[in-house]
Amino acid sequence: MKPETDIISLILKQNLLPEEDFIWGFADLKGLIDEKFGNYTCGISIGKRLDPRIVDKVVNAPTLEYFSHYREMNEELSRISDRVSDSLNNSGVPTLKITPSVTTEELDTKYNEALRTDLSHKMVATRSGLGWIGKTALFISNKFGPRLRLVTILTSYPLPLSQKPITSSRCGTCNLCVEACPAHAATGDLWDTTIDRDQFFNAHKCRNQCKIFGDQFNQDIRICGICVAVCPINRSYIE
Repeated sequence: MKPETDIISLILKQNLLPEEDFIWGFADLKGLIDEKFGNYTCGISIGKRLDPRIVDKVVNAPTLEYFSHYREMNEELSRISDRVSDSLNNSGVPTLKITPSVTTEELDTKYNEALRTDLSHKMVATRSGLGWIGKTALFISNKFGPRLRLVTILTSYPLPLSQKPITSSRCGTCNLCVEACPAHAATGDLWDTTIDRDQFFNAHKCRNQCKIFGDQFNQDIRICGICVAVCPINRSYIE
């Protein structure tokens, strides 16, 4: 491992505390992201677990507590990525921060047609070997299941792969999220890197249902959380 990589790992460990609440990894994104990112073709994927006590209260609809927690998590990940990026830049490692989430206004305008952003945090995380994509298009981490939020930092520094990329689903025959989805947005098909999201999950159905929930709570946010709560993968971390 090169000295610069040791420094990057040290900076991550110093900022991702407590350690048991986070996952992180490196990804090679050459040929996988838009050319507008230029030489920033390596990704640092960071995930922070959601509070399981709050997620468990999401049953047939999201709760106000879950709405607030979701927002707070995005804000915290933004602050963390700022600190990590600043430390990396000061150490001579150039970075480009990607916000953990887009605004509702951006979803309704800039990203309305395809519901796809310029860079997928989930894709970076799978290329980092941290997990896979579930049947309702959730990122399913090896450590926390889907109960986490992600953020990405791009760099032009050639990072080594931290783990082998995960290229196919490990959900098997489980259909709990598919059956629980109030929007009936998922077909139940398994993801792999050769399959487009729209072939197994209708993001517009999901978004429309999330808007209904948001309007009911007078919240300008598009989230649900039901499929997150029902997923059985690695719920053991709760204990």
